[in-house]
Amino acid sequence: IGFGNIGQAAAKIAFAFGMQVLVSTRTPEKYQQWMSYSENKISFVSQEEVFRKSDVVSIHCPLTEATKNLVNEKTLSQMKPSAFLINTSRGGVIDEQALADALNQEKIAGAGLDVLSKEPPPLTNPLLSAKNCVITPHIAWAALAARERLITAAIENLKAFLNGAPVNVVNK
Repeated sequence: IGFGNIGQAAAKIAFAFGMQVLVSTRTPEKYQQWMSYSENKISFVSQEEVFRKSDVVSIHCPLTEATKNLVNEKTLSQMKPSAFLINTSRGGVIDEQALADALNQEKIAGAGLDVLSKEPPPLTNPLLSAKNCVITPHIAWAALAARERLITAAIENLKAFLNGAPVNVVNK
């Protein structure tokens, strides 16, 4: 869910594992070049279809009013009992109590989370004790190579802005 740069990179990794990729994005028209990618191993579908059909649901969207608690009791109930949820986007995209309940009641198989709604999490966060839930520290940016790319991107974005051609513009 979400198909910006990170979602696209995740799709390429999925292809390397021989997976078919279902994508839900607000703007599928932006990704026409992907429509016939990798021998039709990618399909642009509704969010409901992603939750209903996927073995792994990977979240790659920003936290907005539209995406807050996107993963909730209803969407979790649509998932297969054998499915896994991965979130590396923003913690607020997930209703953490609903996810903990789904995991503890074995409604889904597991979750891998790199982000939580509050970091560091309070000891009362229900995901800290949920079954089959792996939480990693949100530090993917900390590697030297990642920091170098981040600084280079910031410099290039600033240059583009000063030249009157801003990139990575976020409009509300």
